[in-house]
Amino acid sequence: MTIFDRGLSKTRQSFFGRIAQMLGSGNIDDETWDDIEAILIQADMGVETTQKVLGELRRRGYTRTDELQAGLREVLASLLKTPPPLNISGRPLSIILIVGVNGSGKTTSIAKLANRLGVINQRKVILAAGDTFRAAAIEQLQTWGERINVPVVANKPGSDPAAVVYDATAAANARGKDVLIIDTAGRLHTNYNLMEELAKIKSVSQRVVPDAPHEVLLVLDGTTGQNALQQAKKFQEMVDVTGVIVTKLDSTAKGGMVFAIFTELGLPVHYVGLGEGLNDMVLFNPENFVKSLFDEN
Repeated sequence: MTIFDRGLSKTRQSFFGRIAQMLGSGNIDDETWDDIEAILIQADMGVETTQKVLGELRRRGYTRTDELQAGLREVLASLLKTPPPLNISGRPLSIILIVGVNGSGKTTSIAKLANRLGVINQRKVILAAGDTFRAAAIEQLQTWGERINVPVVANKPGSDPAAVVYDATAAANARGKDVLIIDTAGRLHTNYNLMEELAKIKSVSQRVVPDAPHEVLLVLDGTTGQNALQQAKKFQEMVDVTGVIVTKLDSTAKGGMVFAIFTELGLPVHYVGLGEGLNDMVLFNPENFVKSLFDEN
């Protein structure tokens, strides 16, 4: 059993696995289409993406439910793309900005990403505790840094986040690090302040490293479904998001929002969180993802 099979077991049992049981083998009628539409929407795929999927299935002219089931997998897979490699090569120091609302799993994702880049990609990583508005966020990142043996540049709670980023960028250069990952505050209810803060962080990092940040990754809580999608749209308005990390897909997440991210946001999903362990944030694989939604290996 793969990590995708284990991580998506709840989603498979609750939603997508039900499609196979529901369809069985027989002729397609209006009730068939209604049932599929209901399950896809319940699985957090959203109305827009669901209608796109149903439209393509109807266009293919299936008459039997077994054909429809196979076609559904094909159509869902066609919505997804293999993510491009992170843009963290070809320069002495690359900067990754991590954004997302508080509670989305942002700080934990930063630690898992730092560990992954260090262990698998052999990169020399340093972290910046840019969420200075919450003492707990700084402490949590420092604790993770000690656990994974990655240095963390931090300042006192309430200090200027841009100053922390400047210090972290200088420290990265001085210590010969090649990737700097920056945590940021997640306060959507104060959009103007957050946008101003992110612009300031971007400006400060560009003084030291041209074209920074090189990636802006948005962390979305997979259990919040369509709410996460609305958060993503707001962040896209405020900052140039380049990709997404979806967390907590092993929990009560319904899985369908991943398809909506590609369809409605046009953003690649780079990583998905499929467990609590340090190594349970994995590179997104479209084929494994779709297969694991329907089948248990």
